[in-house]
Amino acid sequence: MATAVDPSALSFYIHIPYCVKRCGYCDFNTYTPAELKVESSLTEISHSYIDLMLREIDQARQTSQATHVPTIFFGGGTPSLMEPSDLGRVIQRISEKFGLTADCEITLEANPDTLTKDRLQGYREVGINRLSIGMQSAVPHVLAVLDRTHNPENIGKVGQWAREVGFEEISLDLIYGTPGETIDDWRTTIGSALSLDISHISAYALIVEQGTKLAAQVKRGEVTIPDDDETAEKYLIADEAFTQAGMNWYELSNWSKDGSHSRHNMAYWVGSNWWGVGPGAHSHIDGRRWWNVKHPTAYRERLEREVSPMQEEELLTPDEIARERIMLLMRIPHGLQTRDFSPEQIAILDGYLASEDLDAQSWSAGSLTLTRKGRLIADRIVRDLVL
Repeated sequence: MATAVDPSALSFYIHIPYCVKRCGYCDFNTYTPAELKVESSLTEISHSYIDLMLREIDQARQTSQATHVPTIFFGGGTPSLMEPSDLGRVIQRISEKFGLTADCEITLEANPDTLTKDRLQGYREVGINRLSIGMQSAVPHVLAVLDRTHNPENIGKVGQWAREVGFEEISLDLIYGTPGETIDDWRTTIGSALSLDISHISAYALIVEQGTKLAAQVKRGEVTIPDDDETAEKYLIADEAFTQAGMNWYELSNWSKDGSHSRHNMAYWVGSNWWGVGPGAHSHIDGRRWWNVKHPTAYRERLEREVSPMQEEELLTPDEIARERIMLLMRIPHGLQTRDFSPEQIAILDGYLASEDLDAQSWSAGSLTLTRKGRLIADRIVRDLVL
């Protein structure tokens, strides 16, 4: 599915750094109103924060040579806390400054407890056409360990409302490998997800990040992380179930029905250009990478002074670009061609072909595709190729 990079295209990632409550496993750049010591309503926060983002979009226009935008992704945090009209202002500004493609994919990450049918209608009316719902699990005790507050029964209602107001692309985000989650728990979550009218699923193995509440619980021995064999088994169970349901893997952690893959995320994996708007957001244009100041207060101060919110930048060397290309394209079927590798790398890959970690049919056709077994050790294969 790998595609050639269009230098005239620029995708936008819009970072919404607000959450009502911080989940115990989360180390994303997000903040609760209490952490920011603000007393404004969420509506006031939404409006004033979007005002700042419009300024950064204007800065992007001053420096970018792009002529069109194929995808916009509202991530977070909890973007669905923002008012539909305010997210509409972001879409409108990007359209005015850059121009949207006729089929521009505009995605909203959402916590199901923040959504009503009217709110979904509002998001659809301002141009958002893809919904990514944070389900994580269908099992209450698993959600409790993750510190998720949503009611799993709300997922079905939100999915139905989304269809009724016109969303054709609906995705669910799942997490497996949570402490205390059994194989049967994971099967329950998979079954619940596949019972809904969706077109896409993302399933990620839980990573316990340092500095999180969950990491502290693990360190104190209050919870135990499942071993690698159990986590691998859960991946295989998921892949088999999703495939049987008509969703094929197109990236290590993502499955979709035909034509329903996330084009925004594909832009990252194939090395396209994108601009990250918001505190802590990362950007990449033609081998130049930079990231913004992390705290919303610092972000505000920069933009109110009409200066760039960029904190640091780096220019990737040709070797770094080549290594990252392997790392990213290894994640998708047919992303890499055998002609992309040196004789030394081919010798390494021959070993993985013999151990059935690479698909023999794809290899004979000149491309590299991981088998289901090989996907479990993708990181190891990448390390062997680039070190």
